[in-house]
Amino acid sequence: MADWVIVVDDDVTNLKMAGHILSKKGMRVSALKSGRALLDFLGVNDAPDLILLDIKMPEMDGFETLKKLRETETGKSNIPVIFLTADESESSEMTGLSLGAMDFIKKPFVPDVLALRVRHIIDLSHLQQDLSREVEKKTRENENLFINLVASLADAIDAKDTYTNGHSGRVAAYAKEIARRFGYSPADARDIYMMGLVHDVGKIGVPDAIINKPAKLTEPEYDVIKTHTVMGAKILNNINEMPELVTGARWHHERYDGRGYPDGLRGTDIPEQARIIAVADAYDAMTSRRSYRDRLPQSTAREELVNGRGTQFDPVFADIMIAMIDEDYEYRMCEN
Repeated sequence: MADWVIVVDDDVTNLKMAGHILSKKGMRVSALKSGRALLDFLGVNDAPDLILLDIKMPEMDGFETLKKLRETETGKSNIPVIFLTADESESSEMTGLSLGAMDFIKKPFVPDVLALRVRHIIDLSHLQQDLSREVEKKTRENENLFINLVASLADAIDAKDTYTNGHSGRVAAYAKEIARRFGYSPADARDIYMMGLVHDVGKIGVPDAIINKPAKLTEPEYDVIKTHTVMGAKILNNINEMPELVTGARWHHERYDGRGYPDGLRGTDIPEQARIIAVADAYDAMTSRRSYRDRLPQSTAREELVNGRGTQFDPVFADIMIAMIDEDYEYRMCEN
């Protein structure tokens, strides 16, 4: 498909000349006589490959037109613009470049210069767009690979504990929904999902005999279990691609009243993501089966969250989880 150039100039002679020169080079050319006409045209048509824009026009000059164009563009990349001008002053060039113009072409046109500069800018713009798409593609591929690796790690964590089945995935899902309702952006909510997946990674270093003990743990054994927070933080600290993973692993057992572990943080001193994961983790622990009990009734889990507001849990995030429970009429948020 031929490259498409829009030429904007109030001088009909310039429009015809530019159109003739570029058409001979195989380009599709549209001619408009004012900045307002350009803005109206772009409001209902696809974007061209390039705009040739005269600076001195009545009512709305080229500078004002470009400024308004940039304000209305919603795409990831701006349409490249070359100014047409008989004014070669330094101030005009500075103004145009500061507004985002790619080049200036002096009037009257030198046909070969006009064609070469337009071709150069279009080719450069296409190259930038191709590079941007390739970078986005590779970024998505790397993100998907990282997500799959984290998910596999979460499966390995859950497989170590005989009495958990999908715990990490459910905690991650609950935490993501709490974060979304609280106002997190989709990207930040995705990050907290990743943090939830690996919040228990430190359990990899806890002996199986303790993790899977069917009876109540002794105090020394419980002390060993508690080390999984620090151990998890050490493991995840080596993942430079997402350093925030450490937050959920280290501090998801802190309590809002300061009586948690490993650091005894209190209130908002506990990182926000960890406060969210703490609520999600506690809820799933109550609604999952254990060697010594079946999953608790939904009403019991809800009551525990209500009772723990402001002591064990951040009351804001506890309230969001409680609202989620109240909407879960069929008790789907649990280990199946």
